[in-house]
Amino acid sequence: MNSDAITTLTDTRRVLLCGEITDDSLQSLLSRYGLALRQISADADIPGSYWQAPEAGLIANHLYIRADTPVHSALHETCHCICMPQQRRNTVHTDAGGDYEEENAVCYLQILLADHIPEMQSSRMLEDMDRWGYSFRLDTARDWFEQDAEDARDWLHLHNIIDTTNTATYKLRID
Repeated sequence: MNSDAITTLTDTRRVLLCGEITDDSLQSLLSRYGLALRQISADADIPGSYWQAPEAGLIANHLYIRADTPVHSALHETCHCICMPQQRRNTVHTDAGGDYEEENAVCYLQILLADHIPEMQSSRMLEDMDRWGYSFRLDTARDWFEQDAEDARDWLHLHNIIDTTNTATYKLRID
């Protein structure tokens, strides 16, 4: 998807943008994982952005955003960084990589971590994922999360990223 198409989706479907949340909530969440937030000026390219602006960028343990970056994008890239092995995290630049199971775990975790952003919460994250066009086997993000995401939850448990109560451990994947 090119940046013009992304901008159009953002404008017409009204996903929550990073400029609409309190500055410290995202920074506070990233800090718990030892990750750094880098805010870029409105007219600048976003370093490490796979889909280009306004999508978030990832380089090593740095998340790059602008005010017009969707919150779901910022949390998605954050969760990629959390879920990838340390070796890949040390060298990641733009393309987070990972396999199908890791991608599902990233989506699951971003829904859980949305509750750390007061303006977002998991319910809004699920809506914004649908608005943006995330694709799941059971049609909606909510249906997938509630009825079909056992594999993602198990993957996160296996890697000690969430505990048995589906609460974040605030630990990065190390293997």
